[in-house]
Amino acid sequence: MRNIVFHKETKTFHLYNDKISYIMCVLKNGHMGHLYFGKRIHDKADFSYLVEECQRPMTSYIYEGDRNFSLEHIRQEYPVYGTTDYRHPAIEILQKNGSRISEFVYEGYEITAGKVKLQGLPATYTESDEEAMTLRVYLKDALTGVLLELLYTVFSEYNAIARSVCVKNTGTETVHLLNVMSLSLDLPDQDYVWMQLSGAWARERYIKERTLEQGITAIDSRRGNSSHEHNPFMVLRRKHTNEYRGETIGFSLIYSGNFRIQAEVDTHNVTRITAGINPKGFNWKLEAGEMFQTPEAVMVYSESGLNGMSQTFHKLYRRRLARGYWRDRCRPILINNWEATYFDFTEERLVEIASKAKKCGVELFVLDDGWFGARRNDRAGLGDWIANMELLPNGISGLANRIEELGMKFGLWIEPEMVNKDSDLYRKHPDWILQTPGRRVSHGRYQYVLDFSRKEIVDYIYGMIAKLLSESNISYIKWDMNRSITECYSIAYPADQQGEIFHRYILGVYDLYERLTSAFPEVLFESCASGGGRFDPGMLYYAPQGWVSDDSDAVERLKIQYGTSMCYPLSSMGSHVSVIPNHQVFRNTPLHTRANVAYFGTFGYELDLNKLSDAEIEEVKAQIRFMKEYRELLQFGTFYRLKSPFDGNETVWMVVSEDKSKALVGYYRVLNGVNLPYSCVKLQGLDPDKLYENELANTEHYGDELMNLGLITTDVSAGEVPQSAEPCTDFESRIYLLKEKQSGCIGAETVSK
Repeated sequence: MRNIVFHKETKTFHLYNDKISYIMCVLKNGHMGHLYFGKRIHDKADFSYLVEECQRPMTSYIYEGDRNFSLEHIRQEYPVYGTTDYRHPAIEILQKNGSRISEFVYEGYEITAGKVKLQGLPATYTESDEEAMTLRVYLKDALTGVLLELLYTVFSEYNAIARSVCVKNTGTETVHLLNVMSLSLDLPDQDYVWMQLSGAWARERYIKERTLEQGITAIDSRRGNSSHEHNPFMVLRRKHTNEYRGETIGFSLIYSGNFRIQAEVDTHNVTRITAGINPKGFNWKLEAGEMFQTPEAVMVYSESGLNGMSQTFHKLYRRRLARGYWRDRCRPILINNWEATYFDFTEERLVEIASKAKKCGVELFVLDDGWFGARRNDRAGLGDWIANMELLPNGISGLANRIEELGMKFGLWIEPEMVNKDSDLYRKHPDWILQTPGRRVSHGRYQYVLDFSRKEIVDYIYGMIAKLLSESNISYIKWDMNRSITECYSIAYPADQQGEIFHRYILGVYDLYERLTSAFPEVLFESCASGGGRFDPGMLYYAPQGWVSDDSDAVERLKIQYGTSMCYPLSSMGSHVSVIPNHQVFRNTPLHTRANVAYFGTFGYELDLNKLSDAEIEEVKAQIRFMKEYRELLQFGTFYRLKSPFDGNETVWMVVSEDKSKALVGYYRVLNGVNLPYSCVKLQGLDPDKLYENELANTEHYGDELMNLGLITTDVSAGEVPQSAEPCTDFESRIYLLKEKQSGCIGAETVSK
């Protein structure tokens, strides 16, 4: 159920479904006022009591003689700065006379079934009109003729509101958009804990928290991509909210470029949330008759804690953001040659690795960096997407055919947005990179960024990649991006449009993705940006999975994958078993733990299986059999976080099938201990009336037992290790398999090392 009601007599809008309500109204000055967002409440015509007015010292007022009505103290829907509101605005427009003042007054509305497709931008979608309803609220600035369309979509199945804004210049003069947020939300108090996902290369999306106070709390990116440093996602939770209960609001921006998400708490404890394109360096020239569409932002409300919020994002993004052939299909188990060979490979070496992988049950072989042009190191080759015939005498098509003959699929690494100076492309077109005239051009990893704001460059790269995909049996593409944008300037645009380049660049990336995924719909695209530098919802729209982090160590991945799961589904997380000593942290983690972490994602291998012992190979075969049997559950089940790696030595999470007939629990302990206490963990999401069997221990437990008493996780570390027992070590892990007992008994099978 979903509905949007407009009460004409009070000019009040109420968007709701079974779980949430969103209420706003037209204020007496024609601006839009925000009234409520949260748990579903009864509809009625009049919520005007929520618009509170009173005289306050040092306040500016709208109307002569009226010392009650001030925008400074009223919660608004899409505020502007300078007309009695001194807080950060949702929009700022530079006009011909230098003024930045605007006055957006209500003009009307439109309610439609289904959801609007955003031009040139990734966004959530519907497959039938019954899934959602969309409201357009029209606001106009009479002096400039600028018209705003505030878009709101309420879904039937999800506790979510999708928002964006379309700006149309219906006036006669050019204006410049200096700031245009995708959403603004004024909350009545500040009693929240702010949660963000931040870090750096190889430690992306760590959970960081702080209590909101008066002033500004914000995350952003000015790197041309969503970045390793901050993910375009933020959570407000009540101070007593935990994983299982309590109020939570999650904010996610479906965008891959420069962004800003901000909370401003004013002197009266009102919290204003804004999210959208970062205004730093942004300046969009909007000619008469032109329009500008913001990226989409999604707000999720949960009264069942952080897990409830995350599960809504997981389902919405897995089903109605990701698209195409692979959306609902289990992902192939792959092996990538990068950590096995780096640039040091031959065709025969690759076939040797693939052959061994095939014998173990691997389904897809991926050739990583180094196959093209003069690429023998970081300094050369990018931009020349033609096979190096010295390394691959039969070309990509020949290698792909050999891999196919083994009974495997073939995949390929590309980095289409970048170029090296030592490349035929750069020698032919040195003016194709982003560079500022008269200024030094900086590099990252000896590479430069192609100017994807220019259609001719995107067209050229599309032609090269499309030719490659057309001529070879390629089933998978790993799309990498290994440097941020500096000296952002395009020689193709005049001076007054240089503030558009960051955004135009990411629109070019989206365009290339859209064209390639449309032309080759059955190719599985995996996004990558030095690992997790552009792991965001915008990428998920085109590529149903992304490389979570270049840190492939299982112990490090506990925090990375735990934090990532706050917003992103397991089916989106590229996670592999890496070589040891691990190439990032040089840690020797047991093979079973490396797999037990990687199961909770798309699963694959980053090593040369030919270098493993016979016993290890048998273990790998068992891992692959296990993943094939349970990958549908792992990738599409309901995920629960139980114990956080940020709070102690143990991490526990689990995934439950939709019918609650089976579940997998992942238990991880970083460092071993001596004479440890007995331990258990209370599970979530099971059917309290089902019996779940433990085939290994020959025991059975009802769901309510496991959720209220807990699953016993005690091991031999709780006492002296018997001579007959295998001792635990550092980096210990176990997977518990819970199955409904069909005949009336059940339990928890422990899948051991």
